[in-house]
Amino acid sequence: MNKVTMYCTAVCPYCVAAERLLKSKGVESIDKIRVDEHPHLREEMMAKTGRRTVPQIYIGETHVGGFDDMSALDKAGGLIPLLNGG
Repeated sequence: MNKVTMYCTAVCPYCVAAERLLKSKGVESIDKIRVDEHPHLREEMMAKTGRRTVPQIYIGETHVGGFDDMSALDKAGGLIPLLNGG
């Protein structure tokens, strides 16, 4: 399974929803990068993704986007193959 990295904050309902969706798909570990605790990491996230909002999710080296993007990817049948490295 590909590594999952998520830029997030402590109090973010979309971050919680993203984690719930990922765990329902069998993801056991999510590397969380807390941008509320480390503001310089928000700058890093914005430089990498071009977005200011959290969550910003990476599966392997692929930037999936936020929760809505990942949910749409799941509904289109693309999330499981991406998680599985396909």
